[in-house]
Amino acid sequence: MRIVVLGGAGFIGKKLVTKLLNRGLVSLNGRPLEAFDQLVVFDKVKATGLPEDPRLEILEGDVADLETVRELLGDHTDLIFHLAAVVSGEAEKDFDLGMRVNLQASMQILEHCRFIKRAPVLVFASSCAAYGIELSELIRDDTAPSPQSSYGTQKVMVDLLINDYSRRGFIDGRSLRLPTITVRPGKPNAATTSFVSSIIREPLQGRRANCPVAPEVKLWIHSPEKVTENFIHAAHIPAQAFKSNRVVNLPGITVTVKQMVDALEAVAGKEATELIDWEPDAFLQSIVLTFPREFVTEKALALGFQQDPSLESIIEAFIEHELT
Repeated sequence: MRIVVLGGAGFIGKKLVTKLLNRGLVSLNGRPLEAFDQLVVFDKVKATGLPEDPRLEILEGDVADLETVRELLGDHTDLIFHLAAVVSGEAEKDFDLGMRVNLQASMQILEHCRFIKRAPVLVFASSCAAYGIELSELIRDDTAPSPQSSYGTQKVMVDLLINDYSRRGFIDGRSLRLPTITVRPGKPNAATTSFVSSIIREPLQGRRANCPVAPEVKLWIHSPEKVTENFIHAAHIPAQAFKSNRVVNLPGITVTVKQMVDALEAVAGKEATELIDWEPDAFLQSIVLTFPREFVTEKALALGFQQDPSLESIIEAFIEHELT
């Protein structure tokens, strides 16, 4: 069995790969598995910091290059985790780059899958940016997408293609609309929601952080631990359980920025929250404030996807896994 992780050099990708190597897969699309023998990690830079394992192959290249995709996937890939993307802020600033990587590369991947001997299971990292703020604040499983950013629009178009390619039997797709993932380690990136991790991560390490939105702004969040568990779980689920719609809103939790800061203070003390500055950023607000804040995720919970129990548990997990 062959697994390919696209965008595997990033934090979530490496966390997913490590879990796969440590635990394996007990089933794929409801079919029992004994083991997998090949796990390919692909990204624009070479992934580092992964366990030594004879099943692991690390490659680098351009996911938007057609010949690279053809060689990478070949005709015998069983499972694809598609995490490769240009993040939200970067896709908004550079329209051509976002279209090339987020839409055109995904279309090439899907089209190549038509010619793989057996339709591969494809788990796609979509986004809550699929929805727009002018919609009802409460997003349900049947709420129609109305993205208000190029990034969100690109993700929705791939969601629709995954539904159609699955309907036609070219792939067995599962498209997971992700909440904002926090707390991410490392440094801030070009995502418009990067501050959601920064206002926790930096103060915990004695560094200042800026919050560009007001304390009352609501966010829909999910921890790295739960999102990687949910990626693996998505591959296990039998295709028929998704019925005609392969898109799932993952079960994040809705919190305000103030609640995040309060949780940080409860875990790390007031000295941590005093390191947060409050300086508004009009560009970030123009995107973040269009994201939905409240979800009813009955479909995800019925399918067995996991939810974080609390803000404090997310912060404590970050301290345990990334700071100790």
